[in-house]
Amino acid sequence: MNSEQWIAKADKYIMKTYGRYPIVPVRGEGSILWDVDGKRYLDFLAGVAVNNLGHCHPKVVAALQHQAAELIHCSNYYHIPSQIELAEILCSHSFADKAFFCNSGAEANEAAIKLARKYSREKYGPERYEIITAVESFHGRTMATVSATGQEKVQRFFDPLLHGFKHVPFDDAAALEAAVNPTTCAIMLEPIQGEGGVNIPSSGYLREVRSICDRHGLILILDEVQVGMGRTGKLFAYEHFGISPDIMTLAKALAGGAPIGTMLARDEYAAAFTPGTHGSTFGGNPLVTAAAVATVRTLLEDGLLNRAEEMGEYLQGELELLKKKYPVILEVRGIGLMIGMKLSIPGGDIVKKGHDRGVLLNVTHDTVLRFVPALTVTKQEVNEMIGILDGILAEIR
Repeated sequence: MNSEQWIAKADKYIMKTYGRYPIVPVRGEGSILWDVDGKRYLDFLAGVAVNNLGHCHPKVVAALQHQAAELIHCSNYYHIPSQIELAEILCSHSFADKAFFCNSGAEANEAAIKLARKYSREKYGPERYEIITAVESFHGRTMATVSATGQEKVQRFFDPLLHGFKHVPFDDAAALEAAVNPTTCAIMLEPIQGEGGVNIPSSGYLREVRSICDRHGLILILDEVQVGMGRTGKLFAYEHFGISPDIMTLAKALAGGAPIGTMLARDEYAAAFTPGTHGSTFGGNPLVTAAAVATVRTLLEDGLLNRAEEMGEYLQGELELLKKKYPVILEVRGIGLMIGMKLSIPGGDIVKKGHDRGVLLNVTHDTVLRFVPALTVTKQEVNEMIGILDGILAEIR
């Protein structure tokens, strides 16, 4: 079938929870996607920061193929070697002592919310349950994570939201401390807000947040679902800010495109999860954790963290040159290959024009073009994308 036929069938059978573009990808390699009609696309969205190793990285494909022939799923009633190996790698390269595995970023954040509340209830009593999050944050689509998210457009239609969440402006330590009260148990933040517009905190903000948590006995939860796994040029984004959290969530890029979520925690907090208090049928099964082990090893061993930093500097530099040419560009901001371009106009038409010319871009928060290509992206591919974007901006200025 061609793309029109597939789209017609999708319209008939698939719920319209996404505003899908008329593109039907069927094959990928590195930073390139091809659709069912044979059209080539340069992918600067990477599955929304999932394909950090690019599409179908050979080491991830080999791990999946090997594991699929051995054991796809058993149960978390048993010990899973690749899950144990993945937990060891993640803990040994972070602040954490223990890991919990699930299937998505939302599930990882659900787990973090539950763990923070259970720990606080056991240590301080049932009156301590509230979690402070940030305006413009995004933590997922479940009821708990929608309630935690600081965006009205995500919460709309789902009242009543879950009780026990408070939102304060991002990058405002004074507002955060003022919001702390006797019911507060934790602060939950993205080190860099992705869906909120690639918002990067000022120097020292997260250190102040860490200090607030320490003074008030609060748990610091960092949501690194989008910014973790090498995206910023370090394995975890918190490493840029001179602090470490008590609990951290990961997902998206952890398994090279296979669905996984992870919550990491220090021993003190992890001990609050005892048998029967939380779980996940598919979480950390043999297939997905084999892919994740291959992914993390590749990130650590193939020089991709340094590459993300270097290519991020190059891409930001090229975007800054466009900013000098086009007044419609207000700001370029980012760390590593987590980059946003703030526009004075909505960016949706630019995204659609990019599709027509063979480049996949993304707009978030209506006016911010988000660039999250694979960490394996080349200068030639960056230059190709910049040339296409330059041509689009020349038409609309």
